[in-house]
Amino acid sequence: MRNNRREFIRNSGLVSLGFLGLSRFAANAAALGFIEENNFVRNYGALSHRQGDILSLPDGFTAKVISRRGEVMNDGFSVPGAFDGMGVFKWKNNKTILIRNHELSPGAMVNGPFGANNELLNKITKSDIYDFGKKESFCFGGTSTLIYDEKSQQVELQYLSLIGTVRNCAGGITPWNSWITCEESTLTKGAEKGNLEQDHGYNFEIFASDKIGLTAPVPIKPMGRFVHEAVAVHPSKGIVYQTEDSGDSLFYRYLPNTYGDLHKGGKLQCLAISEWKSADTRNWKKLKTDKFPQSKSFDVHWIDLDDVEAPDDDLRLRGNQKGAACFARGEGIWYGKNELFFACTNGGHKSYGQIFKYIPSKYEGQDREREAPAKLELFLESNDVDTFQSCDNLTIAPWGDVIICEDKSDARIIGINPKGQTYVIAKNVGYPKSEFAGPVFSPSGRTLFVNIQSPGLTLAITGPWNS
Repeated sequence: MRNNRREFIRNSGLVSLGFLGLSRFAANAAALGFIEENNFVRNYGALSHRQGDILSLPDGFTAKVISRRGEVMNDGFSVPGAFDGMGVFKWKNNKTILIRNHELSPGAMVNGPFGANNELLNKITKSDIYDFGKKESFCFGGTSTLIYDEKSQQVELQYLSLIGTVRNCAGGITPWNSWITCEESTLTKGAEKGNLEQDHGYNFEIFASDKIGLTAPVPIKPMGRFVHEAVAVHPSKGIVYQTEDSGDSLFYRYLPNTYGDLHKGGKLQCLAISEWKSADTRNWKKLKTDKFPQSKSFDVHWIDLDDVEAPDDDLRLRGNQKGAACFARGEGIWYGKNELFFACTNGGHKSYGQIFKYIPSKYEGQDREREAPAKLELFLESNDVDTFQSCDNLTIAPWGDVIICEDKSDARIIGINPKGQTYVIAKNVGYPKSEFAGPVFSPSGRTLFVNIQSPGLTLAITGPWNS
């Protein structure tokens, strides 16, 4: 941190007014106590750390651990480890539902929910498990669901909601009260010394519910098979945008045949820059390609993909050959106000990461789309460690800023305002070698939930967000 009252990093080239528009942003900023001074915007103040606390936070903020790996849940199973992406839903009686991913690989029994020797595995039927792995390479990835009372700051219910998948990294919420969890893996049947019984690389859907029970593990195959990371859903059209965690990834969208029912088929497409075929947005120093400019808005179009289950894991290669743009490890994504933002973890000249902004067409997903094309912009590329490094999961705050988690040692939670200026909300002090993951605000906006992946903690951060 450069000084005890760390100010936002100035990015004079950024002129986007962002999510809420300048006037609305200014009104929210005033309400939140932000002060404009010499063209800098102050944040909540310098971070401070109290002995014994896991996080360094601004004055007035506290972080409470609400769930830990290994705790016994209401279904009798243990909370699995490797916490990652997370979704939040408003529930009855002013309660909040959290659905949390577990980024576990086959055979990761020590982090699994069934005990040190899988002694609790006989409490579920094989049909509840996506991939039994012949028990030798049991797939421990999946999700758990929590019911949280924001007033008492207590978890009232906790249960396993999906099991048998691989490396459930991130995902996204839907307007119809479900969480799409994504497999960050393309392991195939017969992998892991011949033990795997299913192909992997799919999305699965879990509905928010306070009824204990496992979701039937049915992959949404029309959404494509690749190294999935996260999704965001167009609220009125039901179009699902998808990121891919590969060094040469594409940006995808899925046009479902039926709003709210992703299993009923649809069309998978990948994004292309209309004036720049097979554009390379990564800006890596080692690449001898034209630099992809920051703050310039490009018209885009979408390319249809076939053979979307991709047995050779080549969707991104085929899409790029057809003219799709290439990205550097697409990660977190979130839909804001008529626009969405997604992170590319190691994009940029110094590989510190990039944030892209996508503005849908007013005819998004329709035949007239090219009359008013959607837009893509490199919103912010970090070339300074103070800005951010290794941007991963992200969300959008109630006041309109993008909130990102860093995937690195001494990880931070960082806010980015509509002008592209950044500020630090929290720093991981208690477990400095582990990443933050799954940031999401409660429906009331009073609580920021976030995970520390290892040793496996879910925290609720409260304070004067709206002071």
